[in-house]
Amino acid sequence: MAETKSKPTSVSVPDFLAAVDNPMRRADGETLCAMLARMTGEPPQMWGPSIIGFGSYRYKYDSGHEGTSCRIGFSPRKAELVLYVLSGAEGEADRLARLGKHKTGKSCLYIKRLSDVDMAVLEELCVASLASMDARYPQS
Repeated sequence: MAETKSKPTSVSVPDFLAAVDNPMRRADGETLCAMLARMTGEPPQMWGPSIIGFGSYRYKYDSGHEGTSCRIGFSPRKAELVLYVLSGAEGEADRLARLGKHKTGKSCLYIKRLSDVDMAVLEELCVASLASMDARYPQS
């Protein structure tokens, strides 16, 4: 079975963010980092080469694959910010409808710039995602 690439690393989050080429993406990354640290009470940690995560949880699929991942996180990629916050929580579709300009994937939220979205709604999405994670994967 393939091993997951997204593992905690010792890379400095401030150094990683400082190296983001696009000044707007860097500033948005710093804003998201501060917001998620405040919301989770967890320090940011690099997961793999490009994901900034907060907290962790252990999962096991029916297939037998298991591992550890961050409870919530984001990546300031070249084209857009990728937030790992979609959980299918109740009311998520309504919050997404109120968010502003974005795209979605299975569990990812894609945003070009934070100025395109309502930050209060983004916080609502993050709170709901964390609550969903807490219900499915209680912290020990």
